[in-house]
Amino acid sequence: MKLMVMDGQGGGIGATVIKGLRHSIGADLEILALGTNSIATSRMMKAGANRGGTGENAIICTSRVVDLIIGPLGILVANAMMGEVTPKMASAVSSSKAKKVLIPLTQEKIKIVGVSDEPLPHLVNQLIKTVKEII
Repeated sequence: MKLMVMDGQGGGIGATVIKGLRHSIGADLEILALGTNSIATSRMMKAGANRGGTGENAIICTSRVVDLIIGPLGILVANAMMGEVTPKMASAVSSSKAKKVLIPLTQEKIKIVGVSDEPLPHLVNQLIKTVKEII
C-alpha cells in the first residue's frame, strides 16, 4: 500500500503523522511525503518518509497513484494554508480515487459540526488507529 502524507507551511502536522505511523506500524509501510513547499517536505522526510516531492505537479501526479492520502483538512480546500494549496492541488487530492484520512485542523474559516476540538497528539492517535484498520 502506498500512502501519501501531504502538508504545507512548516510540515509539522505531516511530520507528526509520519513519526506516529513509523512508530506504530513500522518500516514496511511506503510513505510518500508531499509538501506544498520544500520546508514541509524536508521536515516530513526527516520524520521517516521513504520519498518526498514538493509543489503542485508532484502533488497532482502522486495523488493519482497512491492508495491512501493523509493530511489536514486544508489539503482539500483551494487557497488554504495561506495560499499554499493551489486550486489544482485541492482538485487533484479531492478527485483522487485514494481513500482520504483527514485531520480536522484548519486555519480557514471552516468549522465541521460534530468534531471535537482535540489536541493534535490525540488526533494523530485516532488517525493511526484508522490507518491500521484500512491497511
